[in-house]
Amino acid sequence: MRIKELAERTGVSARLLRYYEQQGLIEPRREENGYRSYEEPQVERVQQIRSLLDAGLTTEIIRAVLPCLAEAANSCYPAPDFVDRVRQERARMAERLDGLQKNLQAIDDYLDAVVGER
Repeated sequence: MRIKELAERTGVSARLLRYYEQQGLIEPRREENGYRSYEEPQVERVQQIRSLLDAGLTTEIIRAVLPCLAEAANSCYPAPDFVDRVRQERARMAERLDGLQKNLQAIDDYLDAVVGER
């Protein structure tokens, strides 16, 4: 598929897709005319990248972690410093998640009090 179709299917602009390519997060195949061509698995990969970015990870960390996510059981994380960094990011994400869950509960409590339903 071409970049426009990938953009439409993932909800990510073509500009961002080119940025992901520059950052080494996705790797399109180049056709003879120079056009980018993406395989079906790239749809899920772009969605995974978006999710990790939304969680607050940097593209640098995502670039290092992404190849390992599919093989997490094989522990392909190379350096102890990197593992520590990923642990720190995970702890930060868990903190954010806890805050979001508390906010969600507060909103649910408000809706229950105001309208008796969610």
